[in-house]
Amino acid sequence: MAEGVWSIVRLSLLVGGVGTLATLPIAFVLAYALARGRFPGRTLLDALIHLPLVVPPVVTGWLLLLAFAPDGPVGAPLQHWFGVTVLFRWTGAAIAAAVMALPLAVRAIRLSLEAVDRRLEDAARTLGAGRWRTFRTITLPLCSPGVLAGATLAFARALGEFGATITFVSNVPGETETLPLAIYAALQRPGGEAAVWQLAAISVAISLIALLASEWLARRAGRGVHVL
Repeated sequence: MAEGVWSIVRLSLLVGGVGTLATLPIAFVLAYALARGRFPGRTLLDALIHLPLVVPPVVTGWLLLLAFAPDGPVGAPLQHWFGVTVLFRWTGAAIAAAVMALPLAVRAIRLSLEAVDRRLEDAARTLGAGRWRTFRTITLPLCSPGVLAGATLAFARALGEFGATITFVSNVPGETETLPLAIYAALQRPGGEAAVWQLAAISVAISLIALLASEWLARRAGRGVHVL
């Protein structure tokens, strides 16, 4: 495999991995709030979380561009306080991937939390376990398959992200050119079909490996759950 292809694969894995890691903690908090919380604006919050699934990805990328621009509400403080910009950088691609992956992770984790038997948590509290111990020993182990499923869906979505990424950080070879962007660029070149086949095969292989690994981990997590 050519060094250029390896570079694209490494960058894609980096962007997908960082985007997934950035998404999961936020997704878990939001999923927990939606599954267990009862507060004004809950329905609106749910709709806003899932908005990236229904609006064109280009719109999401454009909104990110406005937010992280040098004079934007997020970009201006980053530039002023830290001298950091995410425009045309791989970090910006990871942010776009995380935003697009968030709804899928939230949905998977929320469903797993709603499936947890609340009577087990109540029994633990009755026996003297505090909130943190109940969460750590009962809630989290029981919903861990859903968390793994959410992580896999998030990674797969991050790995395949195109529209928001190219709008937000453009296609910069060696910096933001992930697998989908590289496939698109190859499609625009005369005689690029061989590169398209190679990159597409790699994308499918990585996604398949991720799904199989997630299924294996979810089965192990399910078998390893013990109520303490």
